[in-house]
Amino acid sequence: MKANAASGMAVEDNCKLKFLELKKRTYRFIIFRIDGQQVVVEKLGNPQETYDDFTASLPADECRYAVFDFDFTTNENCQKSKIFFIAWSPDSSRVRMKMVYASSKDRFKRELDGIQVELQATDPSEMSFDIIKSRAL
Repeated sequence: MKANAASGMAVEDNCKLKFLELKKRTYRFIIFRIDGQQVVVEKLGNPQETYDDFTASLPADECRYAVFDFDFTTNENCQKSKIFFIAWSPDSSRVRMKMVYASSKDRFKRELDGIQVELQATDPSEMSFDIIKSRAL
């Protein structure tokens, strides 16, 4: 576990290990939270879970980081997938929490090698299925 001098935030090794497993299709999504001075895994979504299952797992009034392995079909009828990094920062969360998550986001994202699309959302409409699909294509 390494701490970041700028934000003082450490990333639990398990975060990187589970992300590698997601890239191998072991999980559909991972939700991370900041616990004290480190980023930890909060929830793992199994491969059968849907995007709705994922969004339902995000708390309504607390910030989280998340990765989602999105499967889709291109306009040319090719099966593809893209790994999304989502910074969830609902308007109703505490200002201090939003600041901590915002200041640690880039450092944490760099630990996860293979992110293809980044999305920032403050309410569910900003990360609707249609938005995810349009960003993937």
